Amino acid sequence: MTSFDLVTFDAPDPAQLVAFWSAALSLVVLEQEDGDRWSVLGTETGRRLIGVQRGEARPGGVHLDLSCPPEDFAAEVDRLTALGARPAAPVRSEPYGLIANLVDPAGHPFDLCAYRPGHEAPAPS
Repeated sequence: MTSFDLVTFDAPDPAQLVAFWSAALSLVVLEQEDGDRWSVLGTETGRRLIGVQRGEARPGGVHLDLSCPPEDFAAEVDRLTALGARPAAPVRSEPYGLIANLVDPAGHPFDLCAYRPGHEAPAPS
């Protein structure tokens, strides 16, 4: 079963965007990986809200992150593509899990993430 995880911003200077959204919305950094390549902002209770990743800032440079259990990943990729999604890049394996970069039928990007045990997205508070 796929669930909504985050809204993610692409930014050439992720630290700048993390500082901005942290201050603008009184959020805290919940996760950080590879320096400032990937950060997750959320509430002090641990609710994940915004992801910031190193990437090209461009109009529409925001995408949804969806998540599913690792054992459902292949079936979810198949289900989403059967609904009209298209792969935007090859599936990749990261230390925290599997990632499929996809686009919806209109071309809007989104990611499907399957977190490995010990790296799961915390349940919303």
